[in-house]
Amino acid sequence: MAERSLRGMSIGAKSLESDNNVDLAARTEVAYICPKNHRTILPFAEGAEIPNEWECRCGATAHRENDAEGGTDEITKPTRTHWDMLMERRTEDELKTLLDKRLQMHRDGWFPDYE
Repeated sequence: MAERSLRGMSIGAKSLESDNNVDLAARTEVAYICPKNHRTILPFAEGAEIPNEWECRCGATAHRENDAEGGTDEITKPTRTHWDMLMERRTEDELKTLLDKRLQMHRDGWFPDYE
C-alpha cells in the first residue's frame, strides 16, 4: 500500500508563490550618520516623507548624511595631499634642482644600487 500512496508536502513548509511578474514598489535609500560615525542605510518608498533624524543602533540621534543642517557644527576643510604640503615648502624649480642633485649623487655612487 505504501507504493500507491500519494506524497504531498507539509503545510507551510514551502511557498507556492513566485516572484515572477511582481513589481516591487519604487524605493529610495537614505543614509543616516550618528555622532559616533555609525552609518545606517534605510529604504523608503518613493513619495514617502523622509525624516531628517533617525535613532541609531547605539541610541544616539543620527542625521541624514548629505543634510546641510545635519546637526554638525564642524567646518569641513578640503583634504590636503602630500603634493599640496610639499608645494607649501618648495617651488617647482627648487624641486627640480634637488632632484637633479640627488640623481647625480646616485650616479656618482653615493647611494648603493638595490637589485
